[in-house]
Amino acid sequence: MATAKKAAKKSAAKKPAAKKPAAKKAPAKKAPAKKAPAKKPAKKAAAKKPAAKRKPNAAFMKAMTPSAVLAAVIGSTPLPRTEVTKKIWDYIKKNKLQDAINRRNINADDKLRAVFGGKGKVSMFEMTKLVSNHLK
Repeated sequence: MATAKKAAKKSAAKKPAAKKPAAKKAPAKKAPAKKAPAKKPAKKAAAKKPAAKRKPNAAFMKAMTPSAVLAAVIGSTPLPRTEVTKKIWDYIKKNKLQDAINRRNINADDKLRAVFGGKGKVSMFEMTKLVSNHLK
């Protein structure tokens, strides 16, 4: 009886194994239809190589001293240009100076108007140009 049970277990074990290859055949038929997307992983692998590790530009990381007008907004400690821009954006968001309709524009308050050369409304792209005039 023990051998009959073992034989039954072996045959039962073989039956699911037989079903698995049958299930694998169905996706194998779909694989030839998906040959074109197989090229995409090769492009992703190629794209990963140049993006290994970026080195920041030393000019952006150099600490710059803000003018007295700009120091009223961000503080008087020397900061890199990237940090200056972040602090200005923190000030803009804290005081809700970003235009509600056109979010690319900044409505200057009294402190920022002095930084922006008297302009009341400045685009975010023009802002970095005007702020760079106040860094030494």
